[in-house]
Amino acid sequence: MPYIRLAGSAARMDWKDLMLTDRYGLGLSTMSTAAQDAYVQGTDLALTFYPGAAEAYDRAIVADPNFALAHAGKAQVLMRQGDVAGARAALAAARDASAGLFEREASHIGFFELVFAGRTDAAIAVLYTHLARWPRDALVVSVAANPNGLIGGSGRIGQKRQIAVLMDGLAPHYGDDFWFLSYHAMALSEDGQIAAARPKIEQSVAANPHNAHGAHGFAHVCYESGEPDAARNYLSSWFRTYPREGFFYGHLSWHLSLCEIQIGNWTQATRLYRDAISLDRHSGGPQQKMSDGAAFLWRSELAGCPRDAVAWRRLFDYTNSALPRPGSGLADLHVILVQVVMGDEAGLDARARQMEAAAQEGRYPSGSYLPALGCGFSAFEQGDFASAIEVFAPLAGRNECIGGSRAQHDLIEFTLLKAYANAGRTEDVGRLLAQRRLGLREVPVAGLH
Repeated sequence: MPYIRLAGSAARMDWKDLMLTDRYGLGLSTMSTAAQDAYVQGTDLALTFYPGAAEAYDRAIVADPNFALAHAGKAQVLMRQGDVAGARAALAAARDASAGLFEREASHIGFFELVFAGRTDAAIAVLYTHLARWPRDALVVSVAANPNGLIGGSGRIGQKRQIAVLMDGLAPHYGDDFWFLSYHAMALSEDGQIAAARPKIEQSVAANPHNAHGAHGFAHVCYESGEPDAARNYLSSWFRTYPREGFFYGHLSWHLSLCEIQIGNWTQATRLYRDAISLDRHSGGPQQKMSDGAAFLWRSELAGCPRDAVAWRRLFDYTNSALPRPGSGLADLHVILVQVVMGDEAGLDARARQMEAAAQEGRYPSGSYLPALGCGFSAFEQGDFASAIEVFAPLAGRNECIGGSRAQHDLIEFTLLKAYANAGRTEDVGRLLAQRRLGLREVPVAGLH
């Protein structure tokens, strides 16, 4: 069916009987059923983190070059993969094709323009206005509600509760939708509501196991419940059908490696690192590669494994080329770790100054948190555990300001525990362990007892 551009409210009203929609019943400004089908497929793949989303959006664009939302969908996938230039070009194409769009689509594109521009506060304000009118705009929800998304990276303390409340409010609009259930469960688990999260994630993975976010949510619920064997058994089976090139293959392999570290299976943990987490094997974008790779190496050392100097050197070289300037707080935490291990004091100082400057300009939401934390890691690496404790202890309640999950934040707390142990402060070790989340008081850190 040929594309017909309609303009004006009267024209749009005449189109109601002909209007094509996405899987969530939202109107699409295209008259091409081929473009619609490809767009729906691309969005399904993007939401579930299966490969082929960008190619599906491309097919939608071929069928209808003026299909703005297909350009916008492609932009989101490319940004996730670390192709910033390609993502910005795709979003510009969406804006160029935006004349005469439905109001929802124009708002959708405007929201992502704010996100891509790093205008976090403005984007969050638009988010709530947008979802109040169009709560089933799933791509907007996906960017807003994951732990590394818009709200997660906002630098706000209390953002995990904010995300959980947002998802609670949206839940009636989605019913038993498997994708929404996986995101809702993840939000609840991050807010400490494990009992509420478990039935939702179990319902989600039962309804559609071909959803990497469902597997991700299941891994997190098991982690927060202190059930490494359950996560290990589930992920080991789930990987049999997930494509090796899937974006989450590397990150979910990292989750599986945590299970192996927890039970002391160093051989399998190392095998997972070499097969799916190391730089040349990880399926994710640059920030995910850095976060997962450095976290695995650091947490392995805390648990008693010897240092892999070659792996750290490779991460250091990659950092200098792929992530030369601060961007995501969570990724920058792991860049700092790499610089600390490699003794790159000049690099640490330069990145800290860049973070401080960006924070003063309102472009770095976590502010001075990471530069301060970097001093703690440097002291720890140098064996000055008393100084490391002086840095880490006062910052303990602010971990969520960098985004990421509670499982990822445990790297910081585990380092503080190790510092307490190495400093001979056994009472502080016991106090911190007693304060930890239910089911997570047995931690893989050598020398605590």
